[in-house]
Amino acid sequence: MDTPSRSRRAATSDVLHALGSLAAVAAVTVAYTRWLHVGNTTTVALSFLLIVLVAAATSHLWVAALASIVAMISLNFFFLPPVGTLTIVDPQNWVALLSFIAVSLVASNLSSTARARRDEALSRRDEVARLFDLSRDILLLTDSDEAFAPLANLVARRFALDYVGICLPQAGGWRVAEAGSLMLTLDRDQLAPAMAVADGHQTVDAGGHAVELVPLRFGTRAVGLLAVAGRAVEAGTLDALGGIAAIAVERAQFLEERKAAELSRRSEELKSALLASIAHDLRTPLTAIRVAATNLQASWPNDEERREQSALVVAEVERLNRLFQNILEMARIDAGSIGTDLRWVYPSEIVEAAREQVGRALDRHTFAADVESDRLVRVDPRLTASALAHVIENAAHYTPPGRPVEVDAVVAADRLTLSVRDRGPGVPAQDLPHIFERFYRGSAATVRVSGTGMGLSIARGLLAAEHGSISAENCPDGGARFTIVVPAETRAAAAVEQDT
Repeated sequence: MDTPSRSRRAATSDVLHALGSLAAVAAVTVAYTRWLHVGNTTTVALSFLLIVLVAAATSHLWVAALASIVAMISLNFFFLPPVGTLTIVDPQNWVALLSFIAVSLVASNLSSTARARRDEALSRRDEVARLFDLSRDILLLTDSDEAFAPLANLVARRFALDYVGICLPQAGGWRVAEAGSLMLTLDRDQLAPAMAVADGHQTVDAGGHAVELVPLRFGTRAVGLLAVAGRAVEAGTLDALGGIAAIAVERAQFLEERKAAELSRRSEELKSALLASIAHDLRTPLTAIRVAATNLQASWPNDEERREQSALVVAEVERLNRLFQNILEMARIDAGSIGTDLRWVYPSEIVEAAREQVGRALDRHTFAADVESDRLVRVDPRLTASALAHVIENAAHYTPPGRPVEVDAVVAADRLTLSVRDRGPGVPAQDLPHIFERFYRGSAATVRVSGTGMGLSIARGLLAAEHGSISAENCPDGGARFTIVVPAETRAAAAVEQDT
């Protein structure tokens, strides 16, 4: 609740308490004079004093003082002789009257002071709770680059402020993150002098509103300014708030620097891994092409040998083309530029397209496909077939020559499941959690097959573009099974033909 509304409610409460106190004095007076006929001034004075103390305990001092004065007048007029006048004849009655007013005022002051201290303690407790909640909220901020606007919103919400600005110096000016119901424009020329003030706060005018500027100090170093407007906040609380905000700013900047360092480190690792991974796969086909080209230039090969050398050149060029295609696909995945084109296709068409893409990898293997073909699925055939091709190629690399590579396709109500089984040694248990990571080839792959370790990672990236997934497991009787699951609508072929 804002400060004006709170002040109006407090003033209204005091007026009601004052009227209630006056009514209580009048009720006691009427009861004692008309009905109970109490003439003992001590009893009357104690009754009036009780009313004054209740007023002091429930409202501000001026309410209790008003009740004391009215009670004193009522005591004098109705109970101290001569009754019915404000004249006091007996000096003892003067002493009693002055003692009553003194006791009532002192008691009212003490009660109001205790109440004020209680309210202050409650207010400080609330401020500490606000600071604690703000600290907890700050710890939950994870976006380091855009954390300052949420930080301003948290401060404004937790402390019920009409305006909050987080002002941070930067090259060429100030970066200001603002929040609150007030739309204020801070004078940038006033920010730098306020930040240089070492001994406290400054108050500036912005659009007719008083804005308090608090340095954000991290240790002894000022990192920015906190600008607040609205309800009054104690100076100590503002200092604590500025300290918490400064820690939040430093934390956000630290997270940003750490993120940049992590990205730089990962970039360097990826570059090194890419160079190390493709060095052998580039060198081998280039060497084979050079040797075959040299042999073709020689005079000794006959026609059959020349055809063999030409076929070797074509195969190695296709191998190089496949390698560069993998690099391009990985770059597209990193850039998030892979789009989807959903079409109705038979699962057998996807399997056949994948087989054609890696035909040479299957030259020394048998290929067995068990495909459910009586229903159509609505998927991106290009992405699905390309992902399946990478998995089949990986299976061919690890399957001994002459052994089969098996592909199964199952169509369910809402998905297409493709599984590829090889007859290789399987995936070591320690490698299963990392098998789809980029450039990861496993602990045994380096001594068995060549490759860059990009294929399975690319397959996962292509499938992710159409919200699919891929998993791996070892088969009980040997080899490994890779399972692709792609969300898909399914329909009978006749229904699709009618639609078209």
